Amino acid sequence: MKEFTYTITDPVGIHARPAGLLAKKAKEFGSVITISKNGKSAAATKLMALMGLGIKCGETVTVTVEGADEENAAAEMEKFFSENL
Repeated sequence: MKEFTYTITDPVGIHARPAGLLAKKAKEFGSVITISKNGKSAAATKLMALMGLGIKCGETVTVTVEGADEENAAAEMEKFFSENL
């Protein structure tokens, strides 16, 4: 299992467009990718669940990656977060 934290810098947080991009990116991997905030979590592949977390700018999320390609998936997701969120 790989895990990293990231503080959201997008001024509007994770809303529809970035949540859609995030879900699309997460679907590229065989690993299970979970986004957690304040005790709540959602599968990164589920658009509505991601939006339901209500992640705002300045909040820190924990990303957990577990599966066969977790090394690559975690690195790619960390890169995605820094470039898009």
